[in-house]
Order: sequence, then C-alpha cells, then structure tokens
Amino acid sequence: MTPVALPSTDHDVDLAAHVDPARPWQTVVWDDPVNLMSYVTHVFREYFGLARAEAERLMLAVHNEGHAVVAQGPREQMELHAQAMHDYGLWATVRQEPA
Repeated sequence: MTPVALPSTDHDVDLAAHVDPARPWQTVVWDDPVNLMSYVTHVFREYFGLARAEAERLMLAVHNEGHAVVAQGPREQMELHAQAMHDYGLWATVRQEPA
C-alpha cells in the first residue's frame, strides 16, 4: 500500500497582518451560469438604486470580466450588501480593496 501524503496544516497565519484598516472593503458580485443579464441589472437597480446605465455597466463587467465591485465602504456594510445579493440569488463576496 502506498502511503498518502497529506498537506501540512502546521503553520500559523497572522490574519491581522493581512488586514489594512486604511483600505476600504468591497462587495464583489461574480458571474454565474444561472442569472440572466437583465435580472442582474434589475437587482443592481432595485437594491442599490442605480441608474439604468450604471447598473448595466456593472452587469456587463460581471458578465465580461467575471466580477464587478458593486459597493465599497466599511466591512459591516459590505457584508450586509453581500448577504442581500445572496438573498437575490447572486454570487457575492466581501474583500478588502486590493493594495
């Protein structure tokens, strides 16, 4: 029998070192194979109150680039936005603005 090599899980990750309080947080909506482009535009207009042109620009970024930053601000608010996107059936995550 061949021994199984398991990945090492014996390292410490300093999460505080990866969080820069000066950089804002972002809500990112990701492309998915389920939702129609018109629905994504509708969600952006309804939830964020965006004008049609801005909602369509963000929707096209999601469709063509795979994701779009739809909001930026304090982490707690971005988590609320991400949860709202989930409630609409969209894929969304929260991240800190890339350095």
